[in-house]
Amino acid sequence: MNKEKIISATINFVKRELKDAEGGHDWFHIERVFKNAVLISKDEKADAFIVSLGALLHDIADPKFYNGDETVGPKIATQFLKEQEVDTLIITHVVNIIKHISFKNSFEKDAKKFSSIELKIVQDADRLDAIGAIGIARCFNYGGFKNRTLYDPEILPNLEMTKDAYKKSTTPTINHFYEKLLLLKNQMNTTSGTKIAAQRHDFMEVYLQQFYGEWNGVK
Repeated sequence: MNKEKIISATINFVKRELKDAEGGHDWFHIERVFKNAVLISKDEKADAFIVSLGALLHDIADPKFYNGDETVGPKIATQFLKEQEVDTLIITHVVNIIKHISFKNSFEKDAKKFSSIELKIVQDADRLDAIGAIGIARCFNYGGFKNRTLYDPEILPNLEMTKDAYKKSTTPTINHFYEKLLLLKNQMNTTSGTKIAAQRHDFMEVYLQQFYGEWNGVK
């Protein structure tokens, strides 16, 4: 099994699959997560090959673009990896990363049913791309994609959502900061991820202060 060849083939496959994807979930998102995952893995005792494949394939079919169907991504990844003649145990591990990486799974009581350092690394890398300057850009890009209101002072964030409610939410984009983005700092798994998340979290806090000031005409 030529790992470098498989990684190269996976990169090309993901680029093709996501060539028309929404801007916050396109190849460039995958590339950033991949680079961050590789970076974080250097400080952890993890299988770099599994980390790489997990990062590259984690959003191959994001459920939110498939009517909430969480089985599409794992199926596509499994088929592709089988074609590359990847070991069965590795395929199973990568598919488990895809199944368990999402923030929405944190609403479930059995969210920690599967765990590995490779999952934790890819999850941290994915969450880092959801916060900070890029996270803000992605948040508003998706809100625009769904034609959501920027902000409505009369619609308060829901801090007690279930997984189903989270998946069906159509609230203003600013609410997403409180329902997800600002929560991620305390949900990081690794030391490296936690350190990076702290700085990006602070940036979002400053951004929100500026946003509300401009909204209320005081800045």
